[in-house]
Amino acid sequence: MKWVVKNDNQRVPIKSWCEHVEEGAMQQAINLACHPAVERHVALMPDCHVGYGMPIGGVIATRHAVLPSAVGVDIGCGMIAVQTDIPAKKMEAMPDRRNLLGALKERIPVGEGVSHKFAQEWEGFEEYLDRNGKVCDFPNQLDRKNLGTLGGGNHFIELQTSEDGFIWLMVHSGSRNLGQRVEKHYQAIAKKLNASFKVALPDPDLAFLPMDTQEGRDYFRDMMFALDYALENRRRMMAAFKQTISDIFPKASFLQEINIHHNYAAQEKHHGEDFIIHRKGATSAKKGELGIIPGSMGTASYIVRGLGNPESFNSCSHGAGRRMGRMEANRTLTMEECDAAMEGIAFERWSKYKGFGKRQKGQMDFSEAPQAYKPIDEVMAAQDDLVGPIVRLTPLAVLKG
Repeated sequence: MKWVVKNDNQRVPIKSWCEHVEEGAMQQAINLACHPAVERHVALMPDCHVGYGMPIGGVIATRHAVLPSAVGVDIGCGMIAVQTDIPAKKMEAMPDRRNLLGALKERIPVGEGVSHKFAQEWEGFEEYLDRNGKVCDFPNQLDRKNLGTLGGGNHFIELQTSEDGFIWLMVHSGSRNLGQRVEKHYQAIAKKLNASFKVALPDPDLAFLPMDTQEGRDYFRDMMFALDYALENRRRMMAAFKQTISDIFPKASFLQEINIHHNYAAQEKHHGEDFIIHRKGATSAKKGELGIIPGSMGTASYIVRGLGNPESFNSCSHGAGRRMGRMEANRTLTMEECDAAMEGIAFERWSKYKGFGKRQKGQMDFSEAPQAYKPIDEVMAAQDDLVGPIVRLTPLAVLKG
């Protein structure tokens, strides 16, 4: 725990479940603790690392304001997992599980900038427009084509086996380009509004919107729309995943389904008071609530039950958390060690880095290799007062964005 002094001389704690918080992430946490709109304390989850404005793996409470950067650009990014009754031995006996990945890609567009050829129907689009009219460009034609697509970066589709020997299906994705545009639009508004108020902020990227303003209410409304879009996006991909599995195992049954966010703000009651809780790279872990904490590509993931810890605002980590930046991973990791970490798991082989810059030209992309992330079991051990593990899952096949 680290204490900082706010402008009004109130002492505001930073409470961390992360054993070693990198300097940049700690400075971001200190900035939040000095923020005029942040209440109680700043909570850092065990997967905490540097983000934009606010660290990823952070949770804050406000009363009457919302911070777009404390939700993030991928609004509604989250997880969906489905339990099946398929014995893992049947899937393990498949001669080449990469055929499954190919079949998935026929149904689900995968990769940055890849979408359906035609607009997808969803009543959520028309409901939003009927209530609000056209706001900025939410939604646009790209949003309609992106619905039911994976995206790029650390998003993934994974086939997993539980310790009791059954298949689980998991997808990690969010609101695609929609959430990014919502954040960008309102972040710009927040910065202008704060400048007009002459509000002193510890970091201009932590601009906020008062909830008693039209701008604040508009952001919350459009954030909620992006959350609904992200839920539907994951639901559609999971429906395609189920159909692909049913083509192989026609008698398969799909049991419980869990669909959750880890980038959002919500109105909640904590410590007997009403707050707007911002979770950026953090998952709700109310007492008895089911959640999903994925590991990195090629490592274990967990289905968990929340313990309702009030000090974390009933929250837990959203995954393993990066320990290497993307460029650092590309520079330092080798194909041999990355292949070794993925032994026995079907995946599409490493590709060349697609970013910009002469230094990276021709470089292999190892940014999502297991070594670029913290060990998931260490992360789980660090939050044993936040969640209890129910099911441990290990990967059989991984399709990355």
